[in-house]
Amino acid sequence: MTFFQIFEQIQRKHSFLCIGLDTDLKKIPQHLLTFDDPAFEFNKQIVDATHDLAIAYKPNLAFYENRGVTGWQTLEKTARYIKKKDENLFLIADAKRGDISNTSGQYAAAFFEALPFDAITVAPYMGEDSIAPFLSYPGKWVILLALTSNKGAMDFQLTEDHTGSKLYEIVLKKSQDWGSKDNMMYVVGATQAEMLHDIRKIIPDHFLLVPGIGAQGGSLEDVARYGMNSNCGLIVNSSRGIIYASNGVDFAEKAREEVMILQEQMKVILKK
Repeated sequence: MTFFQIFEQIQRKHSFLCIGLDTDLKKIPQHLLTFDDPAFEFNKQIVDATHDLAIAYKPNLAFYENRGVTGWQTLEKTARYIKKKDENLFLIADAKRGDISNTSGQYAAAFFEALPFDAITVAPYMGEDSIAPFLSYPGKWVILLALTSNKGAMDFQLTEDHTGSKLYEIVLKKSQDWGSKDNMMYVVGATQAEMLHDIRKIIPDHFLLVPGIGAQGGSLEDVARYGMNSNCGLIVNSSRGIIYASNGVDFAEKAREEVMILQEQMKVILKK
């Protein structure tokens, strides 16, 4: 999927929303447990109810890998269902991979050849050779972890070197040699919105994947104020606040209502 195709979808839907499919069997409505694959049925109904308002979906692999082969089957069915529903939906594997090049090549093949994902989240700690295999696939994207919203981000990401540069800033600058705005995005947590202004000085044109809206307390208005560029440049993710809006038979309907609220806010922001 190209940069232009993502932007076109944003313009058409007046939305830059990504829905995180963090599907936990302990949290989904109990009536779904009678299905052969409850997690897939949950995902399917969420997608059916929201695909016209969202531009992307992001299954978090932890919620699938924890069920072994059954979870992987759910993941594959979910990914293929989303692409069948609308091939223009941007499909992100929230996998946070990153290893030596030989291993990264196998991870890349898993998500970009065996599975129909458009993008994968990758940790940059092991450097360029751990990222390059993912970037070798035309039309596919690496989403590099830059500045996350968890408490532990303070441990490494905000530490400074002798020049006063923070580690996440070094990652942003160095990775410009690896990819471009046409195949690389960055994860920046919504709770770090005030830092987006400085981040945009380093990477003015790249898309940012911004988790943390909703249940984690991030502000959509602040993210847009500091992080939006002339091509929008934002894909904002919400997971629990949407998919668990209800634990009853109306869960998909309630999820759509939450998405409509966010999409209307995004529509106003995009007009500005």
